[in-house]
Amino acid sequence: MGTPRRPLPEDCLARQGRRRGLVFTLIAVALLLAIAFFYLTHHRRDDRAADDLTQAASSADNAVISISDAAKNAADTMRKDRKEP
Repeated sequence: MGTPRRPLPEDCLARQGRRRGLVFTLIAVALLLAIAFFYLTHHRRDDRAADDLTQAASSADNAVISISDAAKNAADTMRKDRKEP
């Protein structure tokens, strides 16, 4: 009992096999987590694209409103100029 037992070659091979299995498992779990992350955040990118589209449409709407206000002001000024002798 006093002398330590020297590991048999089969024991070393079994440990290496377990280590390789553990490394493979860790890589597989990391890959699954990465896929899940991209899958779950995909709809957020779609929402962002929809928000950008809505903002662009709002900007175009604001530009049209500004142009129509400017045209109305110009028409009002022309009417005032016509009424004055």
